[in-house]
Amino acid sequence: MPGPLDGIRVLEIAALGPAPYAAMMLADMGADVLRVDRPVSTLAGDPAKAVLNRGRRSVVVDLKAPGGAEAVLRLAERADVLVEGFRPGVMERLGLGPEVCRDRNPRLVYGRMTGWGQDGPLAASAGHDLNYLALSGALRLFSRRGQPPATPPGLVADFGGGGLMLAFGVVCALLERSRSGLGQVIDAAMVDGVASLTAMVHGFLAQDRWVDEVGVNFSDGGSPHYDVHETADGRFVAVAAAEPRFYAEFLERLGLDPHSVPNRDDPAQRAALRELIAGVLRTRTRDEWEKEFDGTDACVTPVLSLTEATVHPHNQAREVFTTAFGVVQPAPAPRLERTPGAIAGPPPRPGEGSGEALRDWGLGATEIAGLRAEGVIGAEPG
Repeated sequence: MPGPLDGIRVLEIAALGPAPYAAMMLADMGADVLRVDRPVSTLAGDPAKAVLNRGRRSVVVDLKAPGGAEAVLRLAERADVLVEGFRPGVMERLGLGPEVCRDRNPRLVYGRMTGWGQDGPLAASAGHDLNYLALSGALRLFSRRGQPPATPPGLVADFGGGGLMLAFGVVCALLERSRSGLGQVIDAAMVDGVASLTAMVHGFLAQDRWVDEVGVNFSDGGSPHYDVHETADGRFVAVAAAEPRFYAEFLERLGLDPHSVPNRDDPAQRAALRELIAGVLRTRTRDEWEKEFDGTDACVTPVLSLTEATVHPHNQAREVFTTAFGVVQPAPAPRLERTPGAIAGPPPRPGEGSGEALRDWGLGATEIAGLRAEGVIGAEPG
């Protein structure tokens, strides 16, 4: 069954991280994504296992060669969406800025993915996930009291605040285009997106339900009943027994009397409560605690590795992960009832499928042959 974005053409200018993730999400939902790769690939590792690049075809274009920009503009004329992930001004210098593209195609939705945004004092500066987390205030939320912030992998800002927000912006702009008939530019900045993810905490601050300090609040490690605890085998369980009913069941499973334990709502008693809970949890292994809490509402789960997560019974039952082109990977999300997403195909090697894709996008055989002869478009890999 065709996905919800069936018939939408997306031109992806090859980049790293969040922009390919957004393109992957659009491809999973049925969009025809054509990736414009560089003559010298920046991909590390085996391109056939690059999960972020799944579900699209590739054409290699030398954007700096005479005729390179024009070749991309020819494709942009037929695209619904263009996605790029360069610093501000790079696409303009290549002759592929939004004004030029929209002169050719006023209906084009032009998605721009950057770290700091298209304007502002840091717009032209380099940065990475950790920097955007830091400047948005989010990184400090990953702190233990008396310890430096943790260094999370590039998921929160790059993919949550970046790729997801770009994909959301693209779908919003496509919906609006159905009314106006016009495309628009999406300025998706990772610092904006990750700041948006902190909306609830800012609300708590305004309500005096959060203190702007680390490790003293309910869900930042300040509460022993909402934290990660070590088990007897050196592994961990995640405890999130927030509501009173869940907390009571949690204590019962630990063999503790709710009326005799330190008061969880009294900051002065939290250290004693933490020591008590942690001491009990260290008496059994992680897997033993998983069995103890299985089927309860105590909100206790094992902390799994990436590999373990793929074989957990719940994840297997829901097919949260799938195996495609020989690689275990997350299945498309979210799930739509009538028009579900699907992995359209394996990640292409640079240039793989370019001939068929270019013909599908309206370029004639003579034009394609001429562009290849001129070195503007690379040959398909053998």
